Amino acid sequence: MNITWDANDYEQGFSFVHEYGSAVLDLIDAKPGAWVVDLGCGTGALTAELARRGFEVTGIDASPDMIESARRDHPGLRFEQADALTFTLDRPADVVFSNAVFHWIEGERQDELLANIAANLVEGGQLVCEFGGNGCAAQVHAALADAFARHGLTYRHPHYFPTIGEYAPRMEAAGLRVTFATLFDRPTPQEGADGMANWIRMFLKKPFEGVDDELAQRIVDEAVEAVRPSLWQDGRWIVDYVRIRLRAQKVAA
Repeated sequence: MNITWDANDYEQGFSFVHEYGSAVLDLIDAKPGAWVVDLGCGTGALTAELARRGFEVTGIDASPDMIESARRDHPGLRFEQADALTFTLDRPADVVFSNAVFHWIEGERQDELLANIAANLVEGGQLVCEFGGNGCAAQVHAALADAFARHGLTYRHPHYFPTIGEYAPRMEAAGLRVTFATLFDRPTPQEGADGMANWIRMFLKKPFEGVDDELAQRIVDEAVEAVRPSLWQDGRWIVDYVRIRLRAQKVAA
């Protein structure tokens, strides 16, 4: 995963990530008592909601900071630090659930991700996930690419945002039969007058690696002003999110 998280900053300013994720839980078609693994659980908010719905739960995240926060906030639940590409379970799960994680994993490693998930599911088990879809934050990324170019730099897009047509075959190749898929716009409000700049600093760190702080600030300022006419709406910043939401079932080999 190509980002290092600060759990406190994430929870303080960007709780919308797990708040929007609550709707994805409704796609889980399993009875109470089923074992659900929350892959990329972050600070554990959705893991706790899964537990409230009657599931046996385990939260997994690659970030030690996130796992520490999750264990502190939800001491009665089980959390493990592990990578989505290589995690292993002591027994296969009934459901792997994941919100806002897959787009952080490089496109060339998505097949590896899906194969590992399938290997950790029971036959007939489900993968339920949502992540950034094709066109997500396109205006913000375009503005940053233009700003980088004006300063003689190349903008390295840090995310993988597929279409359904691109992603469903990858799931099927991993032995996961797609039973539900949708791609939809989800304009997402940000907090405060600096909401857009704060969003860029939180979620788009990798493109700024090696850029000195003064120049990085100038690029952020230029990108924010470039998107102001379209994304500053009714006194607040809106990021032009697009999401892809999927459910798949592991089929017999």
